Amino acid sequence: MINATGILLHDGLGRAPLSPAARTALDAAAGTCDVEVDLVTGRRGRRGRTAMTALAAAVPMARSVHVVNNNAAALILSAAALAGRREIVISRGELIETADGLRLPELLTSTGARLREVGATNRTTLGDYADAIGPGTGFVLRVHPPSYRVVGLTTAPALADLAELCAGRGVPLVGDPGSGLLHPEPALPDEPDASTWLSCGVSLVTTCGDKLLGGPQCGLVLGRADLVDRLRRHPLARALRVGKLTLAALEATLGTGDNPVRRSLRAEPAELRHRAERLASWLRQSGVPASAVTSRAVVGSDGIDDTARAGAAVRRGAVGTGAGHGGHTVYGSGPDVWESGLPSAAVALDAALAAFLRRGRPSVLGRVEQGCCLLDLRSVPPDLDPVLAATVLAAAAESGTATAGDLHALSADTPASTVPSAATGWTDPARREDPAGWEGPTGWEGPGADAGSDVDAVTLQ
Repeated sequence: MINATGILLHDGLGRAPLSPAARTALDAAAGTCDVEVDLVTGRRGRRGRTAMTALAAAVPMARSVHVVNNNAAALILSAAALAGRREIVISRGELIETADGLRLPELLTSTGARLREVGATNRTTLGDYADAIGPGTGFVLRVHPPSYRVVGLTTAPALADLAELCAGRGVPLVGDPGSGLLHPEPALPDEPDASTWLSCGVSLVTTCGDKLLGGPQCGLVLGRADLVDRLRRHPLARALRVGKLTLAALEATLGTGDNPVRRSLRAEPAELRHRAERLASWLRQSGVPASAVTSRAVVGSDGIDDTARAGAAVRRGAVGTGAGHGGHTVYGSGPDVWESGLPSAAVALDAALAAFLRRGRPSVLGRVEQGCCLLDLRSVPPDLDPVLAATVLAAAAESGTATAGDLHALSADTPASTVPSAATGWTDPARREDPAGWEGPTGWEGPGADAGSDVDAVTLQ
C-alpha cells in the first residue's frame, strides 16, 4: 500500500519501510545462512555475530550490544535481569501508556520487580532520586515519553547529573530514548539519541529498530559489557531472541547510510510542493478536482492514532495555500503534534475519495482534514508518484468524481509536462477489479533498472 498520511512511522502500517538493501538481505537470509555458525572455525558461533558487529560499529560508545524482538522486550529483560524482585526507581512523569493500552508499570512489574515512583507528574528533582536509591534498588530508569509532553511548571534533572548520582551509588542507570535514533539527527534537533545518552553516562540504553533507525522490528540493547552480558545470559533472553530475517535486515540497514525513513525525514519542502503541484495539475486536467496545499507531516503516530482523542488536533492541522512555516516535531508530540510538525505538501481531494482509495490496488491511506482527503507526499517515495496518480484516477472513476471519458482521454498523447514522471500510458486505471490487466506506465522499467528504487513488482502490478 501507499502511506500518504504524512505520518512517517505509522504504527498501523508497520512503521519503517525497509531499504532496498534490507529487502535484498531478507531474500538472501530466507534460504540457508550462517546465523549461528562461524565459517572460519567451523564451530558454533554467537547468534547473529555479523549483525552484532555492525551494531557495535554503528554505536562506538556502547561497550557491548544485544538484540531482542522489540523495545518492550528489551525493557522487560532489563527488569528481569537487573532488578529481579528489587526496586526500579522511575519518575511519575514517565509512567507511559502506549496507544494500544500497554502500560509501562504493568510491563515492568510483570517480572516481579517493584516500582519506586519518585517526584510528581510535572516535577522531579535530583534529590527525589537520591532519596529513593537504596540497598533495594535494582536500577534507575529514565524514559523519554514518545506520545506526550508536559509543559509549563516542569523540572527534570539533567541526564548527566542523574548518571553521576547513579554511578556514585553503584546503581545502573537504564535509559529508553524510544525513537530509534543512534546518533543526533539534524532534522530533529530535539530528539534524544542513543549515542548522546551513552556519552552522558547512561549505563544501558534500549531503543527500537523499526522507528527512526529505519530497520526491522527489534529492540536494541547498548551499553556496559557486564550489564549486556547479564541480559544475554538470562533465561528469558532465549524467549525474546530474534530470527535470521530480522538479523539480516538489521545488518543491512546499519550497513547503508540511506533508507526510506531518512529520505522522507530530510525531503526538502520545495521539492514536496513541486511534486504536489505537478500531481494536482495532472489530476485536474484528467477531470479530478485536486489542489496542492501546504501540509504538516509528523514522525510517529503515537498520540494521534486514537481518533476519539485526536480528532480536535487533526482538525487544527495547518492546511493552506501559502508556504509552510518552520518547526520540528519529536517522535510523537501530544495533542498539538500536527501544528508543530515537519513542513510538507499534499494533494487535496474530495473527502469521499478516502474510502475508495483505501480499497484501491494498491491501497492508499491518506488523512481526512477540514473536509478534504489529503495525500501528504512527505511519506510517499517520489518514485511512487505515478502509481499514486493512477490509483487516484481509479478511485475517482469508481466514486463518480471523474467520468470514463476523462479517464480514457489520458494516453501517450497527454503532454509530458502535465504528468508525473513516467506516468503516461496508463490505458484504463478504472479496471481495478482485475489488477492483472493493468498496464504499467510507459517507459517504467521497474526496480531492476534502478537498484535504489523502493518499488517492487507487486506494487507495479
